[in-house]
Amino acid sequence: MGMFTALNSSASALTAQRLKMDVTSSNIANADSTHGTLVNGKWEPYRRKMVVTSPNENSFNSLFQSAKGVGGVKVIGIVEDKTPFKTVYQPDHPDADADGYVRLPNVDPLKEMVDLVSTTRSYEANVTALNAAKGIYLKSLEIGR
Repeated sequence: MGMFTALNSSASALTAQRLKMDVTSSNIANADSTHGTLVNGKWEPYRRKMVVTSPNENSFNSLFQSAKGVGGVKVIGIVEDKTPFKTVYQPDHPDADADGYVRLPNVDPLKEMVDLVSTTRSYEANVTALNAAKGIYLKSLEIGR
């Protein structure tokens, strides 16, 4: 294990967690957006997005290191949730169809808030790990004096 492995691992996790917080915040902000994307001349509601992560490498050695608690993560991409949109009967809504139903985003604000709190806690844990590693490195430099 290299000297800066712990710092690199925490830094990659911090970057991934920050992106997850940004995407979750976007989902919460668009929870009521009936105009998300234009498809074939018609507006579709906003579709929930999710961040997909994986270990930094896919070799046996990297999997072995991650089992020991060493490694890091990388963001593979941001994917859209394919669950169906919610439909609500609101005949007075400007986006209501002929039957009076409005298609709303597939975003559950409660679930998004739980994800946001969980991601925030993970972020805080990685900051703590980063600070602990930094403290250990500083103490080891003091020993060498």
